[in-house]
Amino acid sequence: MTDPAASPPATGGAATPAQLDALLEHPQLAAVAGALCIAFSGILVREAAVSPSTAAVFRCLYALPVLALLAWLEGRRYGPLGARTIWLSLLAGCFFAADLTFWAHSIGAVGAGLATVLGNLQVVVVGIAAWLLYGERPRRPILVALPVVIMGVVLIAGLVGANPYGSAPLFGVTMGLLTAVSYAGYLIVIRRGQRDIRRLAGPLFWATLATTVVAALAGVVVGDFDPTPRLPAHGWLIVLALSAQVAGYLLINISLPRLPSVVTSLLLLVQPVATVLLAMVLLGEDPSPFQLAGIGLVIAGLAIAVLPFGRLRESLTAGAG
Repeated sequence: MTDPAASPPATGGAATPAQLDALLEHPQLAAVAGALCIAFSGILVREAAVSPSTAAVFRCLYALPVLALLAWLEGRRYGPLGARTIWLSLLAGCFFAADLTFWAHSIGAVGAGLATVLGNLQVVVVGIAAWLLYGERPRRPILVALPVVIMGVVLIAGLVGANPYGSAPLFGVTMGLLTAVSYAGYLIVIRRGQRDIRRLAGPLFWATLATTVVAALAGVVVGDFDPTPRLPAHGWLIVLALSAQVAGYLLINISLPRLPSVVTSLLLLVQPVATVLLAMVLLGEDPSPFQLAGIGLVIAGLAIAVLPFGRLRESLTAGAG
């Protein structure tokens, strides 16, 4: 997933929980911390060196006790979750199981950096899906970004140039695109059930529970689920669960609704770039010059899609006046 950067839930008119007041006094720091947690997730999957289904299952399984405690505390404060929210969270978890599994396949084929960049194409996929499902015409920036992103994907796939990085670049790109589609499905469903920004751990707990079960069943069917991974894989998976699945998603989803849209958009772009750089330094990943150009085009396309250039231009014009 990518590990794709989490997107903010619907904001509603809810009050801020008292226990989060100190954190929310500095939402920028919380958002950066969350983005860094998620930026390391692809690297942790590589280090764990387990099958895609095994990585998805244990990432979520180890996160469940912490999320269950946080969800229980939320329930004591705000009352039980509605049935609609729970069912939609469970459905979202099915999409997230596909997201994590496809993403792990992509990591194995093209590395953590390229796989994470591809997963973040969910920004474009969500806009297209909203058009197809709900008749919401995509914003002009999405349509402008699409050909730029497509050119970047072609370069990352190794269809241009010699000696692309990765054991199977074309397969890795295919898995990366399926990751983006799956994560877009997760975001669309979870947003429809999550209307209260106070209630973050509860929906995430139910989604994570569904992800654990679905990923395990899928792994049994395809034959790549290992219920007893050995050390040090368990250590890497525990760190992955606590950093990305718990801390990363909660920090980002708590902070982003309280930040200016420009900051939110920049964080969506910084996280995949950080993963690429970290993977090159820590894992020795070495994308070819054409693949690096492809990364640049994808990031540029995402920038076109998410950055509010019109609002920025108006602000600059107003400031100049």
